[in-house]
Amino acid sequence: MSRVIVVTSGKGGVGKTTTSAAFSTGLALRGYKTVVIDFDVGLRNLDLIMGCERRVVYDFVNVVKQESNLNQALIKDKRVENLFVLPASQTRDKDALTQEGVGHVIAELKKNFDYIVCDSPAGIEHGAQMAMYYADEALVVTNPEVSSVRDSDRIIGLLASKTWRAEKNEDPVQEHLLITRYAPERVDTGDMLSADDIQEILAIPFLGAIPESDSVLQASNAGIPITLDESSNAGQAYHDIVARFLGEDRQQRFLTAEKKGLIARLFGG
Repeated sequence: MSRVIVVTSGKGGVGKTTTSAAFSTGLALRGYKTVVIDFDVGLRNLDLIMGCERRVVYDFVNVVKQESNLNQALIKDKRVENLFVLPASQTRDKDALTQEGVGHVIAELKKNFDYIVCDSPAGIEHGAQMAMYYADEALVVTNPEVSSVRDSDRIIGLLASKTWRAEKNEDPVQEHLLITRYAPERVDTGDMLSADDIQEILAIPFLGAIPESDSVLQASNAGIPITLDESSNAGQAYHDIVARFLGEDRQQRFLTAEKKGLIARLFGG
């Protein structure tokens, strides 16, 4: 049965698009036919992180407006079997997406895909509400700082009240917490909220934390989803998160600072 997953957060710059690319790639690597949709109309970035920007001919809005069909707009990833991208438009505004039009596209995708990952724009306005409306599950992405967590709390409220499932009194959207740019050393010094603090505030199931890592920026600039860099801590963390999402029991990693050895402590290493 096909599942629609929205990657969402009220605050911008927390890593939603990076997460959408990494998570969808991780699902596809597990053998699930997966499509990731860029809902950030006007500020298209997903195709850059997925490394397919030069292959965009038609986009999500073209399909919604019936100016092209899905087969023309979908971009098949060249590196990962079963992975496809539906890019956003750079020339339209977010009002170009209609609830009816988005619903039609989602219904068509459900015929052929196991997972449909919706990369939400920042904020709580039209584009973000379109991205979450048809969701079955949500990855709520937050940074370990107060304003980001507060904005995520607002998003959780919208998931409970402004989705198709809420309006039809169906089972609620299944929410999952994902913390990005986590630095245990800064948690220990009190400069950053801990994972336990964030879980206590938001009170939704915790999938895991992505450690702060230069490799994420490097991968994004190279157009490579970080899940394909299994040598990086961030790439490993996203693989763990995909595994937990699929019901596997994976021990949490990257939540505590590494203990320094005697030599490192003596010489400040």
